[in-house]
Amino acid sequence: MATRLNETERAKLGTTVPGWAPAIDRDALRRDFKFADFSAAWGFMTRVAMAAEKLDHHPDWGNTWNTVRIELSTHDVGGLSEKDVQLAQAIDKILG
Repeated sequence: MATRLNETERAKLGTTVPGWAPAIDRDALRRDFKFADFSAAWGFMTRVAMAAEKLDHHPDWGNTWNTVRIELSTHDVGGLSEKDVQLAQAIDKILG
């Protein structure tokens, strides 16, 4: 079972998952991604969906034309866990 990140783990997030920032209104990581067009954004979302399935951890996300907003939080623990870090790293890998 996942556990919430402790303060030491949270302090490392800037180097562990650069580009991700704390969400304003809840204990989550957030990142916005912009693409050339809707098709590129949708393709990215498809690849993220496959990575999320492999990790059995799914993002809260949305898409508006060429922009994808992703928030990661582990609902079972009520906040950030190692599962969120792993999915953020997998998403970053998709971007190359």
